[in-house]
Amino acid sequence: MRYVVYERAGAVGIGRLSEDAAQVRPLELTAAEAARGVLALVERELAGLPLRETGESLETAALSPLPAVPRPVRNLFCVGKNYFEHAEEFARSGFDSSAAAGSVPKAPIVFSKLPECVVPHGAGIPVDPRVSSAIDYEAELAVIIGRGGRAISRAEALDHVWGYTIVNDVTARDLQGRHSQWLIGKSQDGFCPMAPVATTADAFDLEEARIRCWVNGELRQEAAMKQLIFDVPTLIETISQGITLRPGDLIATGTPAGVGIGFDPPRYLQAGDRVRIEIEGIGELENPVVAYDARAAARPAAEAVA
Repeated sequence: MRYVVYERAGAVGIGRLSEDAAQVRPLELTAAEAARGVLALVERELAGLPLRETGESLETAALSPLPAVPRPVRNLFCVGKNYFEHAEEFARSGFDSSAAAGSVPKAPIVFSKLPECVVPHGAGIPVDPRVSSAIDYEAELAVIIGRGGRAISRAEALDHVWGYTIVNDVTARDLQGRHSQWLIGKSQDGFCPMAPVATTADAFDLEEARIRCWVNGELRQEAAMKQLIFDVPTLIETISQGITLRPGDLIATGTPAGVGIGFDPPRYLQAGDRVRIEIEGIGELENPVVAYDARAAARPAAEAVA
């Protein structure tokens, strides 16, 4: 099943997406539930509560997309260097603080992004030259945890997954290199575009689904999920060994080769560019790259929405 989170006439809604993605069947949810995105569906499933449709059918094109998880419950868990070819290209880039240990990691490299950097499909990825001149894209599959737990075994890990969505792990490479720890370079405002669609685990082919990324219509990244160095069960097992995973936690699983830093010279994002990501079985995530507007950023949230 695919669900989409959207805004319509100033109200947030969640609905089941038709097979051709043209229609949405809204669910009966309170306003507080809908504001949590698909986390509300995770919570209802855990509580054994039903999901009922309102009986409406809406045109998808008439809805404003919101992130599948508008506000994650805490920092997103992210995984670096998790495709072989990307691990090689990043090690060659000069920005990899872990390269001394070898280009291909021996264990998952886990870092985080702040929840506040999540933005929807269609929102601008800001370029602020006062902060960074090396902004890069990273197409990624994100895991949405359903049932929480600690010390989850690899064999049982997928039983803890509710579903999957798409994120763009936007990165300021110069900040990533300067600070060694990646939080600042990964968590700038607007640096986590997230798709409005989430696909439940039982409807997603974790082995064969392919991920692709285009910049200005040029295919830059393409891989199959089975090409991950550390697969989803391994990531869940690793993170949960000493950290209790919570329902609604997100794990971004890493990006394939073809990011801007991998080119010679690097091909960083510039205002006016467009980044489009597609994952089979989920959908698309597309965002323009825009010049940072300090005046707009300083406006109160209510004024900005109006």
